[in-house]
Amino acid sequence: MRFRNMLLCVALIVPTTVALRADDRTYHDKKYNEDHKWDSHEDRAYRIWVRDNHRKYVDFAKLRAEDQEAYWAWRHDHSNAVLKIDIR
Repeated sequence: MRFRNMLLCVALIVPTTVALRADDRTYHDKKYNEDHKWDSHEDRAYRIWVRDNHRKYVDFAKLRAEDQEAYWAWRHDHSNAVLKIDIR
């Protein structure tokens, strides 16, 4: 019975931990020597960049380094306020 309870606890905790860690990505912007935390606001901004630049969506982590740098350069001129990304 103890083993079953422990297994149930692990089954409930692991997906939550994995979901939390998925948003813990940080990217380094070489040009400005800054680290950017990838969160829901950054994901929305990235999707706007993809759309505005007529690109096919590719997960940011899989983009070529040059494209990531192009995104960060664009992002420096497009704050959450400019993009109307609601921060609460």
